[in-house]
Amino acid sequence: MAARQPGGQRSPLIHPLSYVRQEHGWTYQDLAHVIATRVGNSAARREKAWRWEHWGVVPDSASQLALAAELGVSVEAVHTLGWPHWLPIGERVKIDAPWSAENCVQAMDETAGSAVLDRRGFLVLGVGGAAVLADQWLSIDPPQLASVLRGGHIDAELVTCLEQRLPALRQMDAVLGGGHIRNLVDAELRLVTDLLIKGAYTEHLGQRVFSVAAELGRIAGWTSFDSGYHAAAERYWIAALRAAHTANDRAAGANILKCMSLQRMDNDRTDEALSLAQAAREGAKSAPARVLAMLAVRQARTHAVRDEVRDCERLLSVAERNMGRADDEVTPGWASYFDRAEYCAQVAGSYLALEQHKAADYWLAQSLAVQSIECRRDRATYLIWRADSVLGLGDVEHACELVS
Repeated sequence: MAARQPGGQRSPLIHPLSYVRQEHGWTYQDLAHVIATRVGNSAARREKAWRWEHWGVVPDSASQLALAAELGVSVEAVHTLGWPHWLPIGERVKIDAPWSAENCVQAMDETAGSAVLDRRGFLVLGVGGAAVLADQWLSIDPPQLASVLRGGHIDAELVTCLEQRLPALRQMDAVLGGGHIRNLVDAELRLVTDLLIKGAYTEHLGQRVFSVAAELGRIAGWTSFDSGYHAAAERYWIAALRAAHTANDRAAGANILKCMSLQRMDNDRTDEALSLAQAAREGAKSAPARVLAMLAVRQARTHAVRDEVRDCERLLSVAERNMGRADDEVTPGWASYFDRAEYCAQVAGSYLALEQHKAADYWLAQSLAVQSIECRRDRATYLIWRADSVLGLGDVEHACELVS
């Protein structure tokens, strides 16, 4: 029986080959048999197919060409795109539409309600596509919104109501985890999208609604990423980036790029992760200090994973200067989570990536000392991180204590 996620959803399809097997109703043995039949080999071992999907083993050329022939994929595509990028994985994310309010609403309309059902647990935006998207976001001026009568008027009271619901969604995500609230956030995004399609609004109120849509798309993307649904996360975040652009909210857009950067880093696409992190900082130079600190730490951790020590330390210094004045400036609601405890933990994450265990342990101790008891998931995570750093220092007993 397939594993079930919170809310009754089936588990993510972890590899493009998972998607192909599901589309054709193939077991691993079926897949092996299809390939063996075309190759003219009597040996059809399911273990080989399982390794391709779970261990990152690349099939030999004969097996790839046999599978491509079965799927109707050209030999040229197999050689040009390489494994597993030539596999047909369904609808791709579109990034070539002009950055207009109309295309923003269309992207949201195509995403809300459908992305939440997308089980693809792998990235579907082509290699380099995220960096292109970030460059576009940096260079294109936001359009002026027009008040178009498509239905009833969106008034200030309704917009305020929509804005006031966002903190509760963030809190539920923090406490319960993304898998429990994905459907709820998607429904909220669907509601706001329908209001933008059917309602009439002034330019000022329209910008506020698009800002709400941007944050809902970001949360929806984060809950999907948290649950392992990477394709859905990409779809939500790209729609959210368009909404932030339409609202002329550069800081919100930078926060979305920061989330996309983390996703790329977790999928070993560090070049794209760095491009996204750099674009986020470049596009939000006038953001409040807390946001600047958050973006600097994100880029620092990317450099750390790439073992670029000097760049990492330079950005950690930038983050520390900004964090020192964060309490003196008004912070967007979505950045309020980045308190002293979170900041210290993210700095520690950079040092863990650099295997500087003494520094990592120092910063994690600082984080855990001031962390709210309500942040149970984060606290558990950072206790595990600290156990890792303590183990790196050779203190096995303390590491076991922390894990307990």
